[in-house]
Amino acid sequence: MLNAEQRRRLLDVARQSIRAAVTRDRPPDLRSDDPDLTSIQGAFVTLKQWGELRGCIGYIEGVAPLIETVAEMAQAAALHDPRFPSVTADEVDELEIEISVMSPLQPVDDVEQIQVGRDGLVISRGGSRGLLLPQVAVEWGWDVEEFLQHTCMKAGLPVDAWKGDCVIERFEAEVFGERDSIG
Repeated sequence: MLNAEQRRRLLDVARQSIRAAVTRDRPPDLRSDDPDLTSIQGAFVTLKQWGELRGCIGYIEGVAPLIETVAEMAQAAALHDPRFPSVTADEVDELEIEISVMSPLQPVDDVEQIQVGRDGLVISRGGSRGLLLPQVAVEWGWDVEEFLQHTCMKAGLPVDAWKGDCVIERFEAEVFGERDSIG
């Protein structure tokens, strides 16, 4: 678990990274001697504008230090989410930022293991792979079966593909955002 100071630092890095990307300002200083911020972990950055999704991109598994991943994914969510136009400089202050720090993936042998609110899901078959963060099922009020169906759809698979030869994995995420009261 990250403490309040670490969470604030990551949220500041995310916002500064977005601002730098859209205004050509100086990017944030990513140097850190904090082992929690420099550990190799996956993370997603979710952007909302007026309560609506505006971008969400991340790495399922760790490929770089967490602080660098957050900076890169914040920029990617703002500029490269194919579902949305790029964020403009005028929009930066309207964005709400949420960060999801990922746990390692765990195989699901029985869908009874899945707990809505705790788990995120990854479903894959062949070259198709879909991921939904833990908070998505809660926000939409889904039960486990609906969560599995929507994750299949995200992968471009039939809604009942999870009943067949798919690989189902779960993960937990430490989720925090600017709206949370942090310390």
